[in-house]
Amino acid sequence: MATTTASASAAPAGASTFGKAALIGAALAVSLAVALFVGARYGLLLLIGLGFGIVLEGYRFGFAGPWRRMITDRDPGGVLAHLLSIGIVAIFAIPLLASNGGELLGARAPVGFAMIAGAFVFGLCMQLVMGCGSGTLVNAGSGNPVSLVALPFFAIGSFAGAYHLLWWTNLGALPVIALEGTTGTLLTLVALAAVAVFLLAIGAPGKRAIPRRYIVAAVLLAALALANFAVAGQPWGVVYGLGLWAAKGAAALGADVTASPFWGTPGNIDRLNNSALTDVTSLTNLGIIAGAFLVAAWRGGLSAGMPDLPARAWVATIVAGFLLGYSSRLAFGCNVGAFFSGISTGSLHGWVWFASAFGGTYYGIKLRPVLGLEGRK
Repeated sequence: MATTTASASAAPAGASTFGKAALIGAALAVSLAVALFVGARYGLLLLIGLGFGIVLEGYRFGFAGPWRRMITDRDPGGVLAHLLSIGIVAIFAIPLLASNGGELLGARAPVGFAMIAGAFVFGLCMQLVMGCGSGTLVNAGSGNPVSLVALPFFAIGSFAGAYHLLWWTNLGALPVIALEGTTGTLLTLVALAAVAVFLLAIGAPGKRAIPRRYIVAAVLLAALALANFAVAGQPWGVVYGLGLWAAKGAAALGADVTASPFWGTPGNIDRLNNSALTDVTSLTNLGIIAGAFLVAAWRGGLSAGMPDLPARAWVATIVAGFLLGYSSRLAFGCNVGAFFSGISTGSLHGWVWFASAFGGTYYGIKLRPVLGLEGRK
C-alpha cells in the first residue's frame, strides 16, 4: 500500500518465530470466537477480511499508488492488475447475478450529478492521504500516522454523506443501468481489454507490463472478492461499514440519526441496533485492518514514526479524510465498492466513477506539494 513521507534508517527486523505463531493464533482465535458467538457466516467473513488485508499489505497492492504512477510515470502495471482482477470477478459475478437475482445483490447504482462530482472529489482526496477506502484501512492497520488521522474523519464523512444522500440524489440521476448475463459479461470484458490496450499504448517504454507480484495479488484479490460475494450475498464494499461505525457513535451520544431518510430505513435501523459484528461490510473492514496489522507486525514494521509534515498538511489530512467519506457516499462507493465491485457486477456507474475519479486523482497529485504533503526537504 502507500507509504508515508517518512523513511526508516534501517529495515526493521521481523517478528520472532514465537511472535509470528502468536499472531496467527490470535487471528484464528478471534475469527473462531466470532463464528461461535455470532455465527459461522460472520466468522468466515472476518477471515475473508483478514485475507483482503494480508494480500493488500503483503503485496503492497493498492489503488492510490498505482493510479499516481500511471499519471506521473506512465506506469500502467498497477492499473492493469486492477483490470485483470475485476475481469476475473466479472466472469463469475455477472452470470451469478443473472441466475441468482433473489439471493445476490450487485454493486449497482445510478449515474447522476452528485455521483460524478463525488467520484472526482474522492479521486482528488485519496491522493492527499495516499489511500482510498481499503487503502486507508490497510495503512491505518500497518501503523501509517497519516491514515490513522484520516480514518475517523473518513467514517464521520461517510455517515454525513449518507445522512444527506437523498438531497444530493434529487439533483438528478439516470435510472440504474447494468450489463446483464452472458452479453453483459462479454461487454464488460471487452471494455476492460480496451482500457488495458489504451493504457499499454500510452505507457512509458519498459513499463508496459504487470509486475509478477501484482498478478498474484490480482488473482488472490479476485478469489477473495468472489468468496465475499458468495458468503455475504453482496460484492466487496468499504464505505457503508465506516459510516455505520460513525452512526453508532452518534446514536450513542444521543443523536437521532434515524431522522435521516437513509439511516431511518428499516434495514439501517436494524444494523444500528445490532452489533457491528453482524454487519458484513464492518466485518471485512475490521478484517482488513487486522490483516494489515498482522503483516506489518510480522515484518516488524509498526514503528513507522511520525512524518515531518507542516501543520497545514495535517489540516489537509483531516479535511481530505472527511471528504473521502462524504464524497464516496455520494458516489455510491470508493475504489472498491464503485470501481472494483461496480464494474465487476455490470454497473455503468462503475465505469463513470473510474473516469471521474481518475480526473480527480490528477489534481490531487498537483495539490500534494502545495499542501505540504510531500514532506520537508
